[in-house]
Amino acid sequence: MLTPEQLMGLEDSHLVDCQGQRLERRTARAFDALCQGAQQAGFHIGLCSGWRSFERQLAIFNGKAQGKRTLLDAHGERCDVQTMSEADILDAILAWSALPGASRHHWGTDLDLFDAQAISKQQLQLEPWEYQPGGPCHALTQWLDANMADYGFFRPYQQTLGGVSPEPWHLSYAPIAVPALRQYSSSALDCQLKRSALALKDTVLSQLPGLIERYCFRISQP
Repeated sequence: MLTPEQLMGLEDSHLVDCQGQRLERRTARAFDALCQGAQQAGFHIGLCSGWRSFERQLAIFNGKAQGKRTLLDAHGERCDVQTMSEADILDAILAWSALPGASRHHWGTDLDLFDAQAISKQQLQLEPWEYQPGGPCHALTQWLDANMADYGFFRPYQQTLGGVSPEPWHLSYAPIAVPALRQYSSSALDCQLKRSALALKDTVLSQLPGLIERYCFRISQP
């Protein structure tokens, strides 16, 4: 069981190193097994993102809200924050990036991966086309479709459910992530966000319970 601090990316004692990233201990063991299975099938899984701290997620969120990082809408089209309302900016951010304190990456159970034999980490954009037919990670995606559940992994953003847009690169370790989501507290997040330097803070806090339901709990199940 993760602590409330670990659920919000505020504490990291449950993590171990893995491919230059950090993952929850049991997740790291399962991921190593997944990589070995993939290697036997001719793939080299690269890990481009594992655990993220609250502060790291805050920097990502604020960068997009302030126009300092690329912002895409739910269809993958670039947005201009200068022409958008705060509500529309928030919707565009949350289609691809979680609120700080509400990211599954805080738990250490979730990771973003790619086919390191087909594309370099520097070239990778983490966009859906890279994992679709004709994309460099499509063959690995097909192998994962058939085998990832044997290692305990699933895709929480497998399909469009009105929350986060589909992310074929994002895997979650079900034995730890499923109970972690049941533990999640929107009231604890409300307190944390009020103390933070969050962009769009008033807009976020005014609709936080609905945002949590839509972007945290509305996922594809294992």
